[in-house]
Amino acid sequence: MDDQFVTELFKLLKERAKINNNSSYTSQLIKNPDLLAKKIGEESSELIIDFIKNNKTGIINESADLLYHLLVIWISMGINPQEIWDELSKRQSQSGIEEKKNRGKIHE
Repeated sequence: MDDQFVTELFKLLKERAKINNNSSYTSQLIKNPDLLAKKIGEESSELIIDFIKNNKTGIINESADLLYHLLVIWISMGINPQEIWDELSKRQSQSGIEEKKNRGKIHE
């Protein structure tokens, strides 16, 4: 697997989102933002629990679930992965603390 995997998965999910029946879970999530938000919350919580338990396999599995649901959110909002990569690239030149201060999100 290479660094293009997320972009290719995004393209596949974008196609599945267009399916207009109940055979596509991705399509169902796109049509139901409340369900999508709930799933993001669930997967995030499960990831945190596995992290606290030091469960590496669980972290891998829940990270994959969370990434899938993140991609579906991006699709539903018309966000291309490149926009996320560009934002990460901008932040790369700053320290994490400096970047958070610039966004007003640091807790001291």
